[in-house]
Amino acid sequence: MEKLKSSLTNMLLVLTLIAVIAGGALAMVNSVTAPQIEKINQENLAAGIKAVMGSDDIQVAEPQEVEGFTSYAVSDAQGNALGCAVTSSTNGFGGELKVLVGFNAEGDILGYTVLQTAETPGLGAKAADWFQKGAKGDIIGKNPGKCNFTVSKDGGDIDAITASTITSRAFLLAIKNAYDNVIAKHDGATGASAQAKNCKAEGEACCDSTECDSINE
Repeated sequence: MEKLKSSLTNMLLVLTLIAVIAGGALAMVNSVTAPQIEKINQENLAAGIKAVMGSDDIQVAEPQEVEGFTSYAVSDAQGNALGCAVTSSTNGFGGELKVLVGFNAEGDILGYTVLQTAETPGLGAKAADWFQKGAKGDIIGKNPGKCNFTVSKDGGDIDAITASTITSRAFLLAIKNAYDNVIAKHDGATGASAQAKNCKAEGEACCDSTECDSINE
């Protein structure tokens, strides 16, 4: 077999052939792994919604895009509205900080989980735990529309993560934005406040949200 001559044309042909083969291989791998990755993402999201809503026995409606946020209406097994879970993101100290937060029908925070973070390990990354129930910056049960939902350094009610004020501001802003744009402005966006509306119509007291207690007492 005659040896391929070393020329610009032949080199381009070889490089093109290699690129085509590599691209085909990557496409094949992607076609196999993409569905599995999507399945894992959906399972993680479902688990996250259960966690932030504080219940495993729930029904989750199809997601809705509202003002740039993704909202999921959540009800119990009997179809009674429990509230909604909302994804929200802002820029933290190290990059995008994305959270999933659960609200009840009155807009009180039921729970949250950090979906994505590029914050400094040991500092800003503490947001995943710092604001959980019983922690120093506990926001669970608080209503962003009734509390001064900012860090104490800015005159607010919430203790910032030690040495991570920027991350704390970003985290609280993500949740406040979700509340303002989905819960307050669009009434939960997906029927999350249906139960509260029914209570009001029947004159029941279950719709009266109590004012937030100060976090830093």
